[in-house]
Amino acid sequence: MPEPLRIDLASPVFKANPYPTYARLRREAPVFRTRIGWRRDAWLVTRYGDVAALLRDPRFAKDPTAVKDGARGPWMPGFLRPLTRNMLDLDAPDHARLRALVQKAFTPRLVEGLRPRVEALVDELLAAALREPRGELVSQLALPVPLTIIAELLGVPVADQPRFHRWSERIVSGTPDIRALLVLPAVRSLFRYLRRLFAERRAAPRDDLVTALVQAEEAGDRLDEDELLGMVFLLLAAGHETTVNLIGGGVLALLQHPAQLDRLRGDPALARTAVDELVRFASPVELSTERYAREELEIAGVRIRRGEMVLGAIGSANRDPEQFPGPDVLDVAREPNRHLGFGLGAHFCLGAPLARLEAQVAIPALLARAPGLRLAVPPDALRWRKHVFLRALRELPVTFR
Repeated sequence: MPEPLRIDLASPVFKANPYPTYARLRREAPVFRTRIGWRRDAWLVTRYGDVAALLRDPRFAKDPTAVKDGARGPWMPGFLRPLTRNMLDLDAPDHARLRALVQKAFTPRLVEGLRPRVEALVDELLAAALREPRGELVSQLALPVPLTIIAELLGVPVADQPRFHRWSERIVSGTPDIRALLVLPAVRSLFRYLRRLFAERRAAPRDDLVTALVQAEEAGDRLDEDELLGMVFLLLAAGHETTVNLIGGGVLALLQHPAQLDRLRGDPALARTAVDELVRFASPVELSTERYAREELEIAGVRIRRGEMVLGAIGSANRDPEQFPGPDVLDVAREPNRHLGFGLGAHFCLGAPLARLEAQVAIPALLARAPGLRLAVPPDALRWRKHVFLRALRELPVTFR
């Protein structure tokens, strides 16, 4: 490249506008050597075609121990070991087995049945928020919608939901550096609570997802206790964290493109295409999770050695002009829209139907009920979370009227 390019992928400054950097990488270094987290080297893949291929390529493993002879995962406290048994970080056949045990709860038909509950919750939250002329949309709408719905799906009793929410918020607010240690007490408390909940559902089953997981049986197989903890933790984190960022980042994108905001407000039937366009444009999941080369191979002429980590820059792929006409233009009616915001292949986001539903309800309802909606601070005053894989606002201060 003409000049060395140093990128801190987790930096809030970078998160505010990563797209010029991605455009340069696509042109000049489509497979770029970088460093993430605790001094881990990785290859960053930035072009749409290469990212799409990476997400489906069987030559890459999700589990690093599968490609590093004699390797062990990083050290972690014993009580965190269940986190290594979640399907996001596993390969076939373990991934397929775990996914089969839970995917029935997230079919489009069953998720659509949640629409009345999501609508009622959004109405309740907006009624409370709109009592004041100003508000903060992450805490008042974007976070409580998906977090409440996933808690209810799991079967967390109403009386327990406030502390369940506190633990969840603390955990997902953690950063991928040494400060992440600060969330360990919340993880320990959550796991202790979940173990009690599992025992209660074994003794007295109910019509909820925890009961279904406790009783799950597919080809004679069941989830063991660690797999149960890993599964529920993943459903909790993935089941609401990405939707928080979609609603928050999506509303920000609309506020910065008022003609498209007015278009969606005037035609709520555009909610389906609008939400997928906001997934593409704002890329709430900015990078794919880690993949490790099972063998030596090449991507765009760059040699990747066995065991090396590769990340797909979803935020870059979703702005690639080779795939999307006018990639930096927000178009709430864009079709076709083959964005990679929910991934591809075996690890395609299980909760995509639920995330779409929650955003399709929440965003149009907000626009309808807050006709004077606008940012309450200059865009450069917005604060972004420090996170490698996600693009997430800390808060979104707005004026409702």
